[in-house]
Amino acid sequence: MRIWPHEVAAVIIASMVLASMALAIRAQNSKAVDEKWEAPPEAAAKPNPESQNPEASAVGRKRYMRLCVTCHEEDGNGQAKSAADLRCATVQGQSDGALFWKITSGNLTKGMPAFATVAENERWDIVIFLRTLKGAEGDCEKKNGAK
Repeated sequence: MRIWPHEVAAVIIASMVLASMALAIRAQNSKAVDEKWEAPPEAAAKPNPESQNPEASAVGRKRYMRLCVTCHEEDGNGQAKSAADLRCATVQGQSDGALFWKITSGNLTKGMPAFATVAENERWDIVIFLRTLKGAEGDCEKKNGAK
């Protein structure tokens, strides 16, 4: 059986159209999630397994200084890169599970990379450290997108 060049071209074009449609659907779905950027309820409800570890905050600080300080600054204010101010009530009021999910999943639309490759316990330790960040509220609520 002989395959004609126009048949090969038709298969390639059809594959490209299907792939484009799939990407467009995925982009629409992720955009809806990105605008709100809330952890799914089951993720937000997860308890922090490191909450009773007395070394968690120190370990979390080390990881924060290596992974997060470039965008969020040492004190968590995020002003250097227009990142979220981690000291604000909009961040501090989220559950440990929600913060863990955000660190893990990221949100490139908001400029937050995913850190899923960092060891799970270290991501939980970062959450513990984030709880130590305190600062003046000022206009941070507006900066973080709260209404």
